[in-house]
Amino acid sequence: MVPAPGPGEFVLEPGATLIVESRDPAAVGVAHQLAGWLRPASGYPLPVLASAGGEAPAGSLVLALHPGQQAGEEGYSLAIGPEGVALSAAQPAGLFYAAQTLRQLFPPAIERSAVQPGPWTLPAVAIVDRPRFAWRGFMLDVARHFFTPADVRRLIDYAALYKLNRFHLGLANDQGWRLEIRSWPRLAAYGGSTEIGGGPGGYYTQSEYAELAAYAAERFITLVPEIDAPGHTNAALASYAELNLSGEAPPLYTGIEVGFSSLCIHKEITYRFLSDVIAEVAALTPGPYIHIGGDEAHSTSPDDYVYFIERAEAIIRAHGKQMVGWEEVARCRLQPGSLVQQWKSAPSGPVGIRDLQAAGAQGARIIASPGGRAYLDMKYTADSPLGLQWAGLVEVRDAYDWDPLSEYPALAEGDLAGVEAALWSETLRSLADAEYLAFPRLPGLAEIAWSPREGRSWEEYRLRLAAHAPRFDAMGINYYRSPQVPWPGETL
Repeated sequence: MVPAPGPGEFVLEPGATLIVESRDPAAVGVAHQLAGWLRPASGYPLPVLASAGGEAPAGSLVLALHPGQQAGEEGYSLAIGPEGVALSAAQPAGLFYAAQTLRQLFPPAIERSAVQPGPWTLPAVAIVDRPRFAWRGFMLDVARHFFTPADVRRLIDYAALYKLNRFHLGLANDQGWRLEIRSWPRLAAYGGSTEIGGGPGGYYTQSEYAELAAYAAERFITLVPEIDAPGHTNAALASYAELNLSGEAPPLYTGIEVGFSSLCIHKEITYRFLSDVIAEVAALTPGPYIHIGGDEAHSTSPDDYVYFIERAEAIIRAHGKQMVGWEEVARCRLQPGSLVQQWKSAPSGPVGIRDLQAAGAQGARIIASPGGRAYLDMKYTADSPLGLQWAGLVEVRDAYDWDPLSEYPALAEGDLAGVEAALWSETLRSLADAEYLAFPRLPGLAEIAWSPREGRSWEEYRLRLAAHAPRFDAMGINYYRSPQVPWPGETL
């Protein structure tokens, strides 16, 4: 996105109104959200009004839907001049993204929760913008350490600000089961009762999960639940003895090792269990995707793994959803429309480029989440207080200065569904911890997912990122002040 400069500036005044030139409820909802973001710091009432026809009064912010607009379903145009602001798009999602750009053009103090002195100025610009990729994701692991619904909503807000449109929630793993399943109640009540280090854990009731899905949808974000299988299943195995080959339940697990657990591939109760779980998760999830995990199933033989994933995908399809899986599922026969999330392999790795190409030939598309670039749980430096480093150290430049087509040179742009940043929670105990690892890397990964590869450069981006520091401060974000970025007030 390259704003075209114009003369003058717009000043938001106390009597400003937001005018909606559409009766679409979602477009009206965007206007109310925009007013809600601007009211606390400005102190202005900012009423949302339906258009009365004719010219909007000077000083208005006008939101309009134009179905014929050529910027696509998520694209938008934004025009700012001294007399007013115009946001237009073909669909409400585009209006929402125009509103995010508008927020970022206001002075950073607009993000504060108490009245600030202003003035609230915007540069006069004309912007036409659209995303590069349809899948722009952020993944949060709540299984290893539990995050409250309020924490998750806060992280959804961050994703929305940077125009991400998928929120992948890792709900079940060895260390915890985090969603109430009424047909198998011990999964959450017992399997969700701890976490790494032996803390109290926790889980979401079905109503809490549904509220999170709705909260995300209001921000044009699709919630993608992950129920990891056939490995990473100790919390389920500990909850129900009959899921184990021996008929005996293992103890709950609070460590960080991987690859030791597996569902019983040739017991029919496994698929009754899986179908029951998927049925309840699908009914609660308005979006079209369920993530089956499928990673690090080291205790499942290769043939059994393929059998399980193919049967699991049939169950997911039977409940009206599309399957997403980590890169290991590329070894399986996949149905068209499936998604393969690449996370660790080079062409010579256990799942190589040829496997990804084979998945593409079956109609699957690739989500780029390479560990050494997009894993937000990697340490910034060797002495970072949080994070792991199995994929290396990932400083802010490492997370930004790459492109998916460079990472996978044998794939074409059409093979890629998009990009997803992943935040695993082995070392996280609080929202502040999650913020520290996500920021300032998340905005850069979001830009890779949204913006064309042409015109992006680290040297230019690091200056724009530095200018976001006052905004991070205004929002109360606990972020890492990387020495690679010329933050305000620091000499590099």
